[in-house]
Amino acid sequence: MAISTSAMSFGTSVSSYFCLRASSFEKSSVLCNSQNPFRFNSLFSIRKSDGSSRCSVSRKSCRVRATLLQENEEEVIVKKSFAPESFPGNVRGGSNGEPPDDSSSNGLEKWVIKLEQSVNILLTDSVIKILDTLYHDRNYARFFVLETIARVPYFAFISVLHMYESFGWWRRADYMKVHFAESWNEMHHLLIMEELGGNAWWFDRFLAQHIAIFYYFMTVLMYALSPRMAYHFSECVESHAYETYDKFIKDQGEELKNLPAPKIAVDYYTGGDLYLFDEFQTSREPNTRRPKIDNLYDVFMNIRDDEAEHCKTMKACQTHGSLRSPHTNPCDESEDDPGCPVPQVDCIGIVDCIKKSVTDTQVSKR
Repeated sequence: MAISTSAMSFGTSVSSYFCLRASSFEKSSVLCNSQNPFRFNSLFSIRKSDGSSRCSVSRKSCRVRATLLQENEEEVIVKKSFAPESFPGNVRGGSNGEPPDDSSSNGLEKWVIKLEQSVNILLTDSVIKILDTLYHDRNYARFFVLETIARVPYFAFISVLHMYESFGWWRRADYMKVHFAESWNEMHHLLIMEELGGNAWWFDRFLAQHIAIFYYFMTVLMYALSPRMAYHFSECVESHAYETYDKFIKDQGEELKNLPAPKIAVDYYTGGDLYLFDEFQTSREPNTRRPKIDNLYDVFMNIRDDEAEHCKTMKACQTHGSLRSPHTNPCDESEDDPGCPVPQVDCIGIVDCIKKSVTDTQVSKR
């Protein structure tokens, strides 16, 4: 009996220690500045004969941690995690547009990353200049165009992932779940802008829809060539969306506080089933963010914070295999391994396959 009690106490201490360590890492990550802002699932992945009881203790400990974090996050999240100055340098791959320093990266990989990011920055800056010219004094119309475009990458990602799955190359269950939740979130942003009259002009609808068509096929091609490049481009787009909403809130904040919130916003942010709302926020524990919607100011604050969460996810997706659904139980088997193994390839995207084939050839010659 003494041995059994000691073992249970040890399991509880280890589980609590891991949860506290994960919490400290989460608090230290800065928006779009973390190599992997996700929860440290690997800490919970070790299974033993008494795994079920230890996992149960771990889940209870994590629930307590999530509850404590919820009380503190509300006050500091806008000031620290969502600081606008944390975006520009990081989206561009470093302080001067250089790819992140990684001792394991060879010269070819660094060159490819730098090229991908340079192209993405050029494309993003070009689109921003066009939008600034057309919508410098029409905020809601600009937001409507942005939200019409913002949903597109997630459709493209899911399309390519379905193609890979159909070909039997690999399965990414968590990726498809999270990307669908992201598109669901962006769709509600779009519905809010429509209720605010952002789509009133025919020209705005025509422009947004045709840009979306072009953007879809461009993203499909980009994602097939290099998922890392596609995710970085989406990070640039989400970063611009965050900065746009942040500037609007600072300029029009007092006026927005006197305007009512659209019904669609109240239903989405305070509705009964918030599973998909939690699903796209991969850097958080489920149920730790529950917005309040009292006026239009609250609506735009939450939309801005949503864009920040998208930015975090896109940043982390650039590291292959790092994405996990917030609802994935770390004590269960991975949802990407459903019991019927699918042959997996070592390379991700055509660019990565070519790069690795060249590297393998050089190694074989030696």
